[in-house]
This record gives sequence, structure tokens and C-alpha cells, in this order.
Amino acid sequence: MDATSKASADAANPGYRALVVDDEAPLAEVVASYLERERFEVTQCHNGTDALARAREIDPDVVVLDLGLPGLDGVEVCRQLRTFSDAYVVMLTARDAEVDTIVGLSVGADDYITKPFSPRELVARIRAMLRRPRVVNAPVSPAGSAAADVLPPRVFGPLSIDVAGRQVFLDGEPIPLTRTEFDILAALSSRPGVVWSRAQLLDAVWGEPWVGNDHLVDVHVGHVRRKLGDDPADPRFVHTVRGVGYRMATGK
Repeated sequence: MDATSKASADAANPGYRALVVDDEAPLAEVVASYLERERFEVTQCHNGTDALARAREIDPDVVVLDLGLPGLDGVEVCRQLRTFSDAYVVMLTARDAEVDTIVGLSVGADDYITKPFSPRELVARIRAMLRRPRVVNAPVSPAGSAAADVLPPRVFGPLSIDVAGRQVFLDGEPIPLTRTEFDILAALSSRPGVVWSRAQLLDAVWGEPWVGNDHLVDVHVGHVRRKLGDDPADPRFVHTVRGVGYRMATGK
């Protein structure tokens, strides 16, 4: 890497930490080498128990996690990881079955990629996730305008969304959402009544340009609804607009 490329990478990834977990050591090494070229500080593990211990030690920004680990598999590692970390999680799976995708995302993974995969594509997805807005930055609306930095809670009947504090309350009780789930709800609630297409949600939440599958949107919206107790057949908060996408209810 020449000096110009190194300076650009340093500016793009200031001190990001990555944890790569795969029982195939050669594959873990390849993924680690690509991330190191992007100036990530990379730690490798080859089983779930070690992965959880190292995650507590290094507090990673992103975890690349194999679904099919022996013993403590990737689903259980992700489930336990979510009790103490909000790191982005990209699942690696050797199977393209939809059930594997849904199970992995249901425990808090942000994305998945199927083996064999391009390390460059994996890095591109990670970089897109890390560009996502944080804390006081509201998502971009479909029209492309940014909301004010500090906003009062958005109230939808018993549902309160504190964008600045990244907290959600239902009937006064906190609702634990993952980063991705919160970002989707924040995007939808920024323009109540406005229909967001899946492509617009991908741009607002995952970043543009996105190279993943828009099926991710449906899966994560399903998780949000479940946590809010929102019946898809008769929703209070998140409505499906058939053939288009989703919108937030306008009723107070």
C-alpha cells in the first residue's frame, strides 16, 4: 500500500477493531488480511467460547462470525454477544437456506454473506455499515434531507422513540433493539405516513451504495414488529404497503 492509499484508509477507518471468528483458519487469515489492508485492528478466533472472551476484552466495532462453528455455534455466540456488545455482526454461512438467514438475523446479526464469497465484497459491506450515522444524527429522509441533530422523542400512542438517546419505550418500558432495528424504526418514524421502499431503507440504514439483498429489510422489520408486539395483519405502528415497502402510522 502506497502512502496516499494508507492515509486514505487511516482516515476512513480511524482505529476500528474487528473480530474474525471462523474454525477454518486459512479463511479467517484471508479475511483478516483484507481488513488489515483497510487499517483495521484484527483479532482472530476459531471457536465460539474464545470469541466471546475476546469480544469482552477488545470491544470490537465489527464481528465477522461463522454460523457453523463447532460446539458453541455462531447463532449462540451472536445471542450471547448481544447481551454486552452492540458491534456490527456479519454472519458467514456455508448454506444459502432462508432459515439459516432468518435464524442468524433473529439473534442480532446485521448482515450475512454466503460462502464462497469475495473478501472485497465483505469489506465493502463492513465499510458501508461503519459509515452509518450514530447517536444524534437522524437518518436521511426519502427526499434526501437530513433531520435536525437533536429531536424531541417521537410519540406514536404508547410508543416513544428517542432518536438522540437511541432508546425506544413501549408503555413506558424500554424495548431492546439492535443497532439495525433501531435505525430502521428511526428512519420510518422520521416521516410518518410516508412510504419507504426497501431500496430507500437500504440506502438510509445500510448505506449507499449497498451490495446486499433487500430481503434483509423484510427480516429486520419483522424483528422490530415482534419486539413491539405489532401484528402484521393489524399493525399499530409499522404498516406494509404491498409491492412497495413500509410506512410508519401517523396516529398519536
